[in-house]
Amino acid sequence: MTSEQPLPQEPTLTIAQVVERTGLSHDTLRYYEKAGLIERVGRTTGNQRRYEAADLAWLEFLIRLRETGMSIADMQRFAELRARGDITVADRLGMLREHRADLADRIRALRRNAAALDDKIDHYERLLDQPGSDDLS
Repeated sequence: MTSEQPLPQEPTLTIAQVVERTGLSHDTLRYYEKAGLIERVGRTTGNQRRYEAADLAWLEFLIRLRETGMSIADMQRFAELRARGDITVADRLGMLREHRADLADRIRALRRNAAALDDKIDHYERLLDQPGSDDLS
């Protein structure tokens, strides 16, 4: 006869630990929960939020979406689709492809803007290098 022992639970993280690991503020984490971007986080008997590894991975992905310019409304839509399960994979893929295309457009625009700034910097550096310009050293 074998006795089954419970599987060890993976360690959970406090909100302070998640703040430290993600750079998100306490308020942002609470907002993300209220806005439906993250599912309700587990709680201890003392009502302290406890985040699991999967929560942290999802938060890190949300951070990437936000840093790449996805709106909160689109992030909410994506989170809602995710919560509905595998039936929404095609919709989520479509959203990510569209977002990636928008990001590529913005990257191209930023590169053009950086090139224009480089041209202007070069112009001013040439002006300063001309004889007769004030010695700035």
